[in-house]
Amino acid sequence: MLTERFQILSLDGGGFRGMFSAAVLARLEEDLGTRIVDHFDLIAGTSTGGIIALGLGLGLSPKEILGFYTEHGPRIFRDRSRMRVLRHVMRAKYGSEPLRTALAEVFGDRTFGESTKRLVIPSYNIAADDVYLFRTPHLSTLKRDWRESAVNVALATSAAPTYLPGMHLDGARLVDGGVWANNPTMVALTEAVGPLNIPLEKIRVFSLGTTTDVRTRHRRLDKGGLLPWAGDAVEVLMRAQSESAAKQVRHFVGKDNVLRLNPTVPTRALALDKVDIDTLYGLAGHVSRDASPSVHRTFCDHLAPTFNPHYPVRED
Repeated sequence: MLTERFQILSLDGGGFRGMFSAAVLARLEEDLGTRIVDHFDLIAGTSTGGIIALGLGLGLSPKEILGFYTEHGPRIFRDRSRMRVLRHVMRAKYGSEPLRTALAEVFGDRTFGESTKRLVIPSYNIAADDVYLFRTPHLSTLKRDWRESAVNVALATSAAPTYLPGMHLDGARLVDGGVWANNPTMVALTEAVGPLNIPLEKIRVFSLGTTTDVRTRHRRLDKGGLLPWAGDAVEVLMRAQSESAAKQVRHFVGKDNVLRLNPTVPTRALALDKVDIDTLYGLAGHVSRDASPSVHRTFCDHLAPTFNPHYPVRED
């Protein structure tokens, strides 16, 4: 594939905090008077970022995706059962039906292959204990994923362990792609440089997080042990792989060709399943206002060519 520029939009996971990412993109579109997706050749999204990526690929505007979060988010992460805490010890905190219903209302019966943009959406197959990547048919060798429903892909990438049950799909037992690529920037870069054969010097990356809080780690962790690490292990690993991906991408394509937005918030101010909508929207407004000139300067002079998918040719 030959191109003067190849631009990647990468969207982190983070549950309900994905509202921040959608709001940032919506405010940038207002400021810049443009459709963000028009400037990107490949979109990668994990978990809630995968839902946003699917929405963008299927023609939804960031403002419409933001509406999805504000309207459906509180219903997806709502469980007033008195047994919720006890039940959470042995099974997912929430059922998948509210999320499935909300996704079906937005995506309908459209398939993954109907995306107008190249997409890579990470999940993880616990049956095979291996990574699982949904890829639009942007190569002639990709013959299966395009037929899957967009709703199923969204459920597979966002099935956060302990929060939502896994997604069974053709024998695979799929859970949230965040277990290995919560920040999918390196996944997207690998797709671009490897299968799509894009030279590193032609690539620019806009990586959008869902906010982070940097905590002070207790000294008990220094001594190791199952019990001391029980409450911190998952978060440390998630943050480590996310920071690793961000730094690796800067190393490969150059820091001037990468824009990473992932503001720090007060410790425990936001959770995967509970946020203050007004606070998150206000933060998105502040961050997008500061970033708008950089986004315009770095990305908006490139218009992505029309994506022509390689659907398999049917023989009569």
